[in-house]
Amino acid sequence: MNSTSPPNASKPPARKLHIVTHGCQMNVYDSARMADLLAPLGYTPVDSPVGADMVIMNTCHIRERAEEKVFSALGRLRVMKEQANGAMVIAVTGCVAQAEAEIILKRAPYVDLVVGPQAYHRLPELIAKAHRTRNSVIDTDFPAEQKFDFLPDAAAPQGVIANLTIQEGCDKFCSFCVVPYTRGAESSRPAAAVLAEARRMVAQGSREIVLLGQNVNAYHGEGPDGAAWSLARLLRALAEIPGLFRLRYTTSHPSDMTDELIAAHRDNPALMPFLHLPVQSGSDKILAAMNRKHKADDFRRIVARLRDIRPDMAFTSDFIIGHPGETDADFQATMALVRETRFALAYSFTYSPRPGTPAAGLPQIPAEVKNARLFELQAELRRQQDEFNAGTVGLITPVLFTGRGRHPGQLAGRSLYAQPVAVDAPVQLVGEIRQVKVTRANPNSIIGTLLSHATKETIAA
Repeated sequence: MNSTSPPNASKPPARKLHIVTHGCQMNVYDSARMADLLAPLGYTPVDSPVGADMVIMNTCHIRERAEEKVFSALGRLRVMKEQANGAMVIAVTGCVAQAEAEIILKRAPYVDLVVGPQAYHRLPELIAKAHRTRNSVIDTDFPAEQKFDFLPDAAAPQGVIANLTIQEGCDKFCSFCVVPYTRGAESSRPAAAVLAEARRMVAQGSREIVLLGQNVNAYHGEGPDGAAWSLARLLRALAEIPGLFRLRYTTSHPSDMTDELIAAHRDNPALMPFLHLPVQSGSDKILAAMNRKHKADDFRRIVARLRDIRPDMAFTSDFIIGHPGETDADFQATMALVRETRFALAYSFTYSPRPGTPAAGLPQIPAEVKNARLFELQAELRRQQDEFNAGTVGLITPVLFTGRGRHPGQLAGRSLYAQPVAVDAPVQLVGEIRQVKVTRANPNSIIGTLLSHATKETIAA
């Protein structure tokens, strides 16, 4: 990895860095890497923008009114910058920066840096350029080199559960999605780099790693032998790291659920029986309009195959309601798929036009229609989530303890299905897996009792 300063450089002045992160787990990972990158320049993360020397807003472009939320926050930062006599450096990064760079500087000329997701490794030189020229700097290029080749190793431990980005970008071009325009084409990190970072995470105390990517199951990174590795192959290698107990991956696309990857859920004991697989709609007509490249029955077949080889498999998904052209019949097809599949958890939203995407220019469904459909869907999804959680009561299940709980003497943990678990247990068990009997299910968590004869062996609930 490259260093941001020469070995014998004098110690830089102490500076305070505040990062605000919006959106997905990949943005959380990127924010941590930016903090690591700026540490050699003297920047130390702080919890508040008040008195900070630099504030980074790491933005997400997926949700509705994302830009307005950014400008609202920038307005508050402008006041702080004026109070600091202009000494505060303000940077906007992430997908809104990539998509709206010129608009950001037109509406908020006091912003110093606008940096797209593929240019984070150039932050030190961009900061220097902004200071030198006393002008705002934009970098939203898609460079030939991967940013991961230049970002420093993670400095701070992530905790018992760690996120690890292995893939970025997407080649699917769904009609509603800005990712191909803000994150670029699919790009996978070399397997050796992923494995090296995973080993460092485990050495720092991580026991579960979540592999991240906009289309993570399209992973095709170069292996040590020069051949492309699939996600299943990478998962096999990761499972061999001593001290790494659990593996997950997100977010997936149904079109990239290969036979090899499906088999991995049977053959790789570290791979958890919990898969986030966005389907978006149960209507083939709407899936075609979305350019999803799969049909509802393709999704059903994947679910059936996974449940056949791993009966304890549970699923979560994403749904977009009210995509242009969606009729009542299309919506009912989605409801039918939801009732048939039975989800442990799912995320659902009404369609909102994203500028520059194909669906944005189509006739839109009235908001009241979209909202009514969403209400019906979310009621069913809530019922299914409650049913899934209630079904764990009385079961004995392995829990990975992640830290102290909310109450004295209590530890927090995660189940096989990523459910938050609260258990009265000694703090020495943090980072360990122990058997727990579930005694109560809350709407978003479960409560359990530590078994005195518990071991680290992982069994399915």
